[in-house]
Amino acid sequence: MGTPLLLEVLQRPGTSGTAAVLIAIYLFITARRITYADVGLSYEQCLERGELYRVWTAQLSHIDLLHLLFNVSALWSVSTAELGDGGTVMYLRTSALLLVVSGAVTLLFYYILGVRLGRERYLRVTAVGYSAVIFGWMTLLAARGKGAFSVLGVAEMPMWASPLVTLVLTSIIVPQASFLGHLAGIVAGFAVAFGLFGWLTASGAAALVAWLVVLSLVPLARSGRLPFVTALGPSEPPGDVETGSALRIVNGVLERR
Repeated sequence: MGTPLLLEVLQRPGTSGTAAVLIAIYLFITARRITYADVGLSYEQCLERGELYRVWTAQLSHIDLLHLLFNVSALWSVSTAELGDGGTVMYLRTSALLLVVSGAVTLLFYYILGVRLGRERYLRVTAVGYSAVIFGWMTLLAARGKGAFSVLGVAEMPMWASPLVTLVLTSIIVPQASFLGHLAGIVAGFAVAFGLFGWLTASGAAALVAWLVVLSLVPLARSGRLPFVTALGPSEPPGDVETGSALRIVNGVLERR
């Protein structure tokens, strides 16, 4: 007889809390009709406009319900990491680290493709979702050779195969999902697995994330803007609104033209 669901939830507070936060943010986004453009991560908005807060708002946000359900299911499949050495503190520390590193790697991919290789559409590609962190965890567990991965609660696969198989499944089930964002999560997972951040303690990771949040909000405070302000607040004066800009979806990618 399996472990009761309520007991599993109590045994994995980090995973349960993360899932609750993702669901709450999705409900908030849906109720307020917030869009990809408001919270998503793109090179143009994050680096050229200095909206660094998008590194974390993008990864905690979901616009599509199916994408959210897929990620929550996958999140629970990697929750065994919370039961190992270090427990919840280690789990949350590593999750925060994967979030920051995968966001940075995603922007690096956009820079290489959009700036160095001249494929300008990648400067406007907008990504959302917690998938990168989950892919990071799958890669980390695969590198350690631990456990099995549940596919939507229907079937199981060896953990070593989970990053690649899930990358393909996600691209099929949620065509709008960011392939580069998922790949960035895999890169971040290998970086953590190989000990590149082994020097970072739990308190150090918390301080790093706190400083990144503060520094990302400074430009908003100076300009009088906050995350979601364009979705929640009154209309801005004509002089502050970007003109001649329209949004469209091309091959599952949000672009501004």
